[in-house]
Amino acid sequence: MNSPVRTDPLPGDPPLLMPGAPYSVVVLLRGYAEPEKLGGAVRADGSVSLVLPQDWDPASNSTPVPQAEPQSVEAETALQEAARGPILVDTGGPWASEALLRALAGQGVAPGDVRLVVGTHGHSDHIGNLGLFPGAALLVSHDLCLPGGRYLPHALSEERPLRLGAGLEVWATPGHGGQRDVSVAVAGTALGTVVVAGDVFERHGDEESWQALSEDPAAQERSRRRVLAAADVVVPGHGAPFRVIREAPQPGSPGVGEK
Repeated sequence: MNSPVRTDPLPGDPPLLMPGAPYSVVVLLRGYAEPEKLGGAVRADGSVSLVLPQDWDPASNSTPVPQAEPQSVEAETALQEAARGPILVDTGGPWASEALLRALAGQGVAPGDVRLVVGTHGHSDHIGNLGLFPGAALLVSHDLCLPGGRYLPHALSEERPLRLGAGLEVWATPGHGGQRDVSVAVAGTALGTVVVAGDVFERHGDEESWQALSEDPAAQERSRRRVLAAADVVVPGHGAPFRVIREAPQPGSPGVGEK
């Protein structure tokens, strides 16, 4: 039986650092979604997070991500090479480009230092600044592209994550944007396992509202359960990160996702 969980907002404003080995996570920009008073419009932008390898040295960031050659480059090999440098998870919308560049600079990272950009799904408030990183490999939903426009096949599925390094994985977490959403899981931080979940979770406390924005609620419910079962911290798409606290189950009580 799974232990029941509760969730609590993580205090602090961006940049929010969760140090770790071999990877740290920095929440650079906190996403938001603010309904407007008239017309049903929503003003929104997605959260942006940075994953930094512990041994990354900006002065030695000279090995390029493999481009069109050699022909034998495999997806996970390319991703593991890219994961030796800074990884950006989502980029926010194009209206936030200056804020993104300032946030990166605050961590000592220039756009050319970013080796991999993971877009959790294809909505404009999450991948609106891809053009700032032409030298990075791009994993947008399930599409993996090396610099120069070479797309590589891979076997990512809910049963098979893409392993980028020790404790660093990309998970298939379908639902919000359809069948091809992804999340990034980072183990070994000071707060435990951090899952940067895109819009699998809109925000903390979204239990009564996320279904209205989901293209596949059944798949998203499955993804949410998976994340809650593994994460100690969740970075949602449009709000502050939150802790996942597991409590000892009471005899006869349901586990995570059980009724």
